[in-house]
Amino acid sequence: MPLPPALTDEQRKAALEKAAASRKARAEIKEKLKSGSVTFAELCDQSETDEVVGKMKVLSVLESLPRVGKVKARNLLEHAGVSDTRRMQGLGKNQREKLLEKLAEV
Repeated sequence: MPLPPALTDEQRKAALEKAAASRKARAEIKEKLKSGSVTFAELCDQSETDEVVGKMKVLSVLESLPRVGKVKARNLLEHAGVSDTRRMQGLGKNQREKLLEKLAEV
């Protein structure tokens, strides 16, 4: 197994800070989804330009929606033909439309 690249203390610190900032941003987005201040459709549009949103897993985003738990989220993904590991930026147009259509029924 190859060793990770050797980083200086400064590089390691910068990487840790960047990772922490990304985690905080994802948590804020999920909280906005839970509170209803952001919709899934808006997040889909935002994923095209925002790197943090684009790299979030669709399953995690769906689970953050009100009235959608782990089981419903997986059922929505299955209906739309989306893998559990798919990221927001990787959703195709048809997949988005199917998810939005099913979410309207929930």
